[in-house]
Amino acid sequence: MDMQQIMEQARLMQQQLTDAQENMGNIEVSATAGGGMVRVTATADMKLTSLSIDPEVVDPNDVAMLEDLVITAVNAVLAKANDVANDQVAGIAGGLNIPGLF
Repeated sequence: MDMQQIMEQARLMQQQLTDAQENMGNIEVSATAGGGMVRVTATADMKLTSLSIDPEVVDPNDVAMLEDLVITAVNAVLAKANDVANDQVAGIAGGLNIPGLF
């Protein structure tokens, strides 16, 4: 393989990575906590798009429980979003671990 072929492959991979990163905003994942009482949706580019809290879980005397449920749901959805993003990039990079992508 000559240098021109290597450079062309690198350019194509860069374009595919750029396209994948731009597409991350269109991929949504959801997670719940408290048996579905708190539901969070985020995109694969790590942006929260919705948060839903069942009114039954809102207890003014136990705000800490609601806070814990929200934190649990947000952490779960961000982990899912990260997994989806990594899967998208891994398909392009052929399993290479490229630092700094995600």
